[in-house]
Amino acid sequence: MLTNFFEHLGRISIMLAGTINRPENTKVYWKEFMEQCNDIGIRSLPIVLVISFFLGAVLTIQTAYQLVSPLVPKPVVAQIIRDSAILELSPTVICIVLAGVVGSKIASELGNMRVSEQIDALEIMGINTKSYLVLPKIIAAAIMVPLLIVLSIAVTIWGGYIAGMFSQVLTQEQFHQGLTQGFLPYNLFFAIVKALVFSLIISIIPAYYGYYVQGGALEIGRASTTSVVVSCILILLADYVLSALLL
Repeated sequence: MLTNFFEHLGRISIMLAGTINRPENTKVYWKEFMEQCNDIGIRSLPIVLVISFFLGAVLTIQTAYQLVSPLVPKPVVAQIIRDSAILELSPTVICIVLAGVVGSKIASELGNMRVSEQIDALEIMGINTKSYLVLPKIIAAAIMVPLLIVLSIAVTIWGGYIAGMFSQVLTQEQFHQGLTQGFLPYNLFFAIVKALVFSLIISIIPAYYGYYVQGGALEIGRASTTSVVVSCILILLADYVLSALLL
């Protein structure tokens, strides 16, 4: 078990070290980078928006249901929604979803290129496939995932607001009061740090499993599934470590 861990860690380190290289053709690398930004960011927008909205809506209803005591002021519900969305719900839940959506695509794409010998053909042409295929994905994820998380936080809070107004859990004034009361800008910084770390996991782990896959279509499917499972576990582990260190 420990031997396999260090073996994977070493191969990931070698892959990442191979990405640090001067591009052979800057225009081609830029085009690949923009395509990855589109795949990781733009194409993930619909599912991020839908999940974020209903996360906020459900959180509002459940929080109001549990805080039934008349001693608890209504604006506290909005405070809980705000802090839960910023600290945990949006960064962690959305990144786990992205690990399945984006991570499986990255692993399948690279795995298919490996099995069909496209990677070998690029290397014969003198192209550093690690920097050309892996690095744009990592950089694109590091840029787009935090942006998606910021958008998710806003949509989650908005979903909570809509649910609160629709179900008459709290008034507009109460929600605005709770939303602005006791806000700590550090919490937003913490969410961005989590999103950045999670983005590296989402891009590096699937790229590793896809890049080194061996076999055929069955092995590509297994590599894709394994990459998603490992990414989700590492996201939860990183979530705990970052919370223990930064909060």
